Amino acid sequence: MGAMAILRLALVFSIFTSLSLTRSSPSPSPQLQIVNAERRIDLNSHIVKVFLTLKVENIGESPASEVLLAFSPTEADHLALVKAAAVASKKKKKSYLPLDVKPINLVDGPNGTKYYLVYLLKPLVKGEAISLEVLYLLTHSLEPFPVEISQSESQLVYYRDSAKILSPYPIKQQATFLKAPTSRVESFTRVEPTDRANTELRYGPYEEQRPYSYSPVIVHFENNNAFAVVEELVREIEISHWGSVQVTEHYKLVHAGARHKGVFSRVEYQSRPSHSGVSSFKHLLAELPPRVHSVYYRDNIGNISSSRLRTNRKKSELLIEPRYPLFGGWKSTFVIGYGVPLEDFLFEAADGTRYLNYSFGCPLGQTVVDKLTVKVVLPEGSKNPSAVVPFPVEQRFEKKYSYLDVVGRTVVVLEKENVVPEHNSPFQVYYQFSPIYMLAEPLMLTSVFFLFFMACVTYLQVDLSISKIKQT
Repeated sequence: MGAMAILRLALVFSIFTSLSLTRSSPSPSPQLQIVNAERRIDLNSHIVKVFLTLKVENIGESPASEVLLAFSPTEADHLALVKAAAVASKKKKKSYLPLDVKPINLVDGPNGTKYYLVYLLKPLVKGEAISLEVLYLLTHSLEPFPVEISQSESQLVYYRDSAKILSPYPIKQQATFLKAPTSRVESFTRVEPTDRANTELRYGPYEEQRPYSYSPVIVHFENNNAFAVVEELVREIEISHWGSVQVTEHYKLVHAGARHKGVFSRVEYQSRPSHSGVSSFKHLLAELPPRVHSVYYRDNIGNISSSRLRTNRKKSELLIEPRYPLFGGWKSTFVIGYGVPLEDFLFEAADGTRYLNYSFGCPLGQTVVDKLTVKVVLPEGSKNPSAVVPFPVEQRFEKKYSYLDVVGRTVVVLEKENVVPEHNSPFQVYYQFSPIYMLAEPLMLTSVFFLFFMACVTYLQVDLSISKIKQT
C-alpha cells in the first residue's frame, strides 16, 4: 500500500509539473508553418540591416491573427528597430501594408529567446497564406578583430549569427544571404550547402527545418566604413511665439571601430589618403530642416570654421569637419545650433491646442546614438503638455528659467537608447497656451522702465543738499 501511495503521488506530481511547464512555456500557434523564408543581411556599414521575407501558411483549423518573430538573446540586446509589412500583389505590382509590431514577454523561451508579435490586418484562415516583409536593425554587432590596428592597416571585423533562421515555427525551405562591403573575406563558417560569390555568402537552401533550429556561424571580413557612434546627444528645442524655434544639439562622438595604435602621422595621412587611415573619418554630414538660419558649429575651444552649409526648399545639409580626423577609440565633443521659422513647425489644432511637429532622431547620417535626450522647452504659461512619439520612449517633465521668466517654462523631456537613422520620424508635442501670456515680458519691461523713470524724476525733484542753519 505504501508503494502504491508513493507511485500515485509521483504520478500526480509529474502531471502538475507538466501543466506548469505548459503554462510558462512560449505558446506560438502550432497551426502555422513557414513555407518559404529568405533572409538578406547587409553588412556594408556598422549598422547591420536584416531583410526577412516570410511566407506563412495556416495549416490548422482555427484562424490565426498573430505571427511570432524570435530573436536570440544577443540579437535582442542589440536590436534597434523592428518593422513588418504585409505584401499584397495587384496586377503584377507589389504593395506593402504596414503592420503593428510589439515586443512580448514569453517566459522560459529556449536559451533565453526573445519574441516580437506581428499583428495581421485580418485573421489567416485554414489553408490561407500571407507574405510578410520584416526589417530589423542591429547595432554594435560587428566586433573588430584585431582590436587594435596601425594607421596603415585595414579594419577587420567579426559578425556572428546563425546559418538557419531562428523561428518558433517549422520552416519548409529557407536560405540566408550575407552581403559584405568588399570581397576580402578572411574566413567564414561552413554549414553545407554554403556558397560564396564575390562579396556575397549564401547559406542554404535548407529544407524541412524544425522549430528553433540554430547553426552558429562566424564571418571575418574587411569593413572600413566609419563606425560613428554618438555616445550621448542632448537636443534642446526652444519654442518662442515671437517668430522662431531655436535648436541646440550637444554631441559626444566616438569612433567605435578598432582602436588606433602607434603614432599618428599627419604627413602620411595627407599624402596617402587611399592607404593611410582608411577606416578613419574626418567629416560628417548633418541633414537639417529647410530655411535654417543662424547656424553655428563649435567645440570646447571655440567656433570651427571648417563647415559648409547648403540649403534648398526641401532640406539643408551641413558638412562638418572636426579639428582632427577620428581614428578608432578617438572622441570629439561639439555643439551644433540653428534656428528655424516658427510657422514651419508650430501649428494650431481645431480646438485651439498648439503642437510642435519636429523630427526625432539624429541628423547625422549613418550614425548610432547610444542615448538621445530631446528637450522641448515650451513658452512660459503653457499648460497640459503631452508628447506623441511613434515608438516607445521615456518621458518626464522639467522646469527651466530663462530671461525675464517668472514662473518658469515647462520642458518635455524624451529619452531613448539605441537610436538609428530610421528613427528620424516626426513626433508631436501638444500644449495649451493663452495669448495673454505673450504680453507678460513686454509688460514687465515696460514696468521696469516706468519705475526707473519715476525713480529718476523723484531723484531730480528731491533736494538732498545740506543747508546751513542760521544762528541768531
